[in-house]
Amino acid sequence: MINHLHGRLVEKHPTHVVIDCGGVGYLVLISLTTFETIPDQEDIFLHTHLVVREDSQTLYGFASTEERKLFLLLVGVSGVGANTARMILSAMDSATASEVIASGDVDSMKKVKGIGAKTASRIIIDLQDKVAVETGSSGTLSEISSPHNRIKNEALMALTSLGFDKKRVDKALDGIIQRTEGAIALEGLIKLALKEL
Repeated sequence: MINHLHGRLVEKHPTHVVIDCGGVGYLVLISLTTFETIPDQEDIFLHTHLVVREDSQTLYGFASTEERKLFLLLVGVSGVGANTARMILSAMDSATASEVIASGDVDSMKKVKGIGAKTASRIIIDLQDKVAVETGSSGTLSEISSPHNRIKNEALMALTSLGFDKKRVDKALDGIIQRTEGAIALEGLIKLALKEL
């Protein structure tokens, strides 16, 4: 099992990073929560979890052990796969997700794309007594000067790679950018779009 990676950050995207460790490049899938905490520097350390299936081996990365613990708890729930767990941790950080689960807030869990009432209830019932509520942290703001700049494009790429329809994503992002009058972090933009899609 690959427990962590410590190496050189080669690529950084909202949905994945590439880390060079001793000449080997590891493609690591990440949540938006991890993306927003990764510094823009070459040296990087990520906690990881390897998911092995018959047809694939996928490495998931986490900025904190808390996020990895919650990810492992989520994938242990019947009907919740690794991508669904990553979607939950992209829509809310691990502290917020823990709070939602601990308080039995089914409505907030249902707002995550792909989570229906049944799955939301199952997550809460299974994990309510296993999560520890911690305080979350907020990201920094980045300026968005026009609807067609780098931040919107990165958000569009991230959301379409998660399986959303490009036209719907584009429309949702434009609406959010207009409503927020241009000042929003990439992570914030994606999180708001996830609630609308």
